[in-house]
Amino acid sequence: MTNPIGITNIGDPFVLKHHDVYYLYATSFIDGFYCWTSKDLIHWSKPNQVYQMSERSFGYKDYWAPEVVYHNGEFIMHYSARAKDTHSLRIGVATSKHPLGPFLDVHDGKPMFDHGYAAIDGHVFKDQGKYYFYFDKDCSEHMVDGRHESHIYVAELDESLTKMITEPKLVLKPEQDWEIITGDWRWNEGPFMLKKEDTYYLMYSGGFYASHTYSIGYATSKSPLGPFVKASENPVLKSVPNMISGPGHNSVTLGPDGKMYCIYHVHTHQDAPSENRQVFMDVLDIKEGKLYVFGPTIGTKNES
Repeated sequence: MTNPIGITNIGDPFVLKHHDVYYLYATSFIDGFYCWTSKDLIHWSKPNQVYQMSERSFGYKDYWAPEVVYHNGEFIMHYSARAKDTHSLRIGVATSKHPLGPFLDVHDGKPMFDHGYAAIDGHVFKDQGKYYFYFDKDCSEHMVDGRHESHIYVAELDESLTKMITEPKLVLKPEQDWEIITGDWRWNEGPFMLKKEDTYYLMYSGGFYASHTYSIGYATSKSPLGPFVKASENPVLKSVPNMISGPGHNSVTLGPDGKMYCIYHVHTHQDAPSENRQVFMDVLDIKEGKLYVFGPTIGTKNES
């Protein structure tokens, strides 16, 4: 496997493995989402349109960060968009009988929830029969001591995965040096949860998505609800000067070779960071309580 893999003009890649096929969903066009398919994580199809804004949609633009889970015989997509009525970011949920859609919104003209603040980057995690929903209270409207800050929250979901059944709980906020160098705008976003043995590993992104500061870190806990302790070695995936810029907003999947792969985006033009991003993949492993991503690599074989 080599980077880049050839999928460009995207953001926030998420890979679902269903049976023997990989489905890669991403931030990909203004009013909906594309999906690419592969059987080996190397050769990818042309983009398939899987969600399109409709009269049932609550949003009208800024369709971001789709994630899809297979649950009770259907595919459930959580995504972010800007609401028609408030012009504020919210999280929606749509379902389909097929991973390539079409996905249709569950809540007619309404987001999944509305707590009066901007919310993005929803992620579902199942553990011991319960479903947890991690999401980001977005810095566009969230202020802390005069600063704009994005914080990560978690709540439990009902069996349908379309409703919260507990109040959201704060689990991560920008605190480490690499997260606060952006000044009065700070981010912890793009949550993704892994579990090994009795430890929970919450991956996330910090820094500004359209700059070299964008990077990936992780925090650990003995409970999916926290408290979480951020790894001292953060960030575990960061820019490489004059080579790779802005690795961030990742998901993780198990490859055909049995290894875990971290799927993330980087700036397509490393010398001009922007919304133009492309997909990279690198081997991920957890050893002796620490999470490692063996990258970012470019033009070379991924090896752990």
